[in-house]
Amino acid sequence: MGKIVFYEDRNFQGRSHECNNDAPDLQSHLGRCNSIQVENGWWMIYEYPNYKGYQYYLNRGDYPDYQRWMGYNDCVRSCRMIQPHKVNQKIKVFEKEDLKGQTKEFTDECPNIREDFHSHDIHSCHVLEGQWLFYEEPNYRGRQYYLKPGEYKKSTDWGSTNAKVGSFRPIKDAY
Repeated sequence: MGKIVFYEDRNFQGRSHECNNDAPDLQSHLGRCNSIQVENGWWMIYEYPNYKGYQYYLNRGDYPDYQRWMGYNDCVRSCRMIQPHKVNQKIKVFEKEDLKGQTKEFTDECPNIREDFHSHDIHSCHVLEGQWLFYEEPNYRGRQYYLKPGEYKKSTDWGSTNAKVGSFRPIKDAY
């Protein structure tokens, strides 16, 4: 079972709210979120209700201010507990929409798309096994996008408006 605690102020101060499972709308519990403690589990937190907006992957630990989880602001309006896969992870990325163009299959992390895929952007992908995180910038920086098994025929399917992916990695309990 997972447990995450949200605090309105930095350094775990102010009003707080605890979650043990998915919460599509935290607005009635918190006006803002400036610090988080993840006591158990792995979580995706979202800027807007219903799992929309900026996404952030958090594992066990203390996050005394929103910059520690690479947050752009103090808005956290929904959260989802995820289960990392300890077995196979496999993703196929494509340079064009609709699963077309140059393609490559990965079973582990890719810190720099331009070096490992030799393409500037990923416009579609097929998550064959496991769960993955896309990052806008190389070396796991920038906006994050959570992908579970399935086909993503265009970047808006995973929440991006610009198809910019600089790096990605499977979600597993080592992160």
